[in-house]
Amino acid sequence: MAVTSLYPVLMSRDVAAAAAFYREGLGFETTYDSDWYVSLRLGAFELALVAHDHATIPAGHRALPQGVIVNLEVDDVDDVHARLTAGTGLEPLLPLRDEGFGQRHFIVAGPDGVLLDVIQPIPPTAEYAEAYAEV
Repeated sequence: MAVTSLYPVLMSRDVAAAAAFYREGLGFETTYDSDWYVSLRLGAFELALVAHDHATIPAGHRALPQGVIVNLEVDDVDDVHARLTAGTGLEPLLPLRDEGFGQRHFIVAGPDGVLLDVIQPIPPTAEYAEAYAEV
């Protein structure tokens, strides 16, 4: 088997509004756009949105996401924080902070209850350094 792509598809109540959040707030580009499905790309990374009530979603599975966190790793989390919160009224659910396990990050509520965790890797403290595998 040759894998050619792997990406999340998030179910949405308002596909156009959700797509606008990812395009305008984070710089994603649209690669496919319809009223019920939008495919987005940011560099080599893909994300898609589908209307939660579309006929292609099996009956009994058309609920909006719950318990989903999308991690977005960036090289300058402070810049993304300023861009997403300046003048938008978007308040982080978890404020910008450094974590001993090797992240500077913040979390905002994205569309449809999806949490967006914006992360910049930082050196971990000695307590967490051994948990990282050598690659």
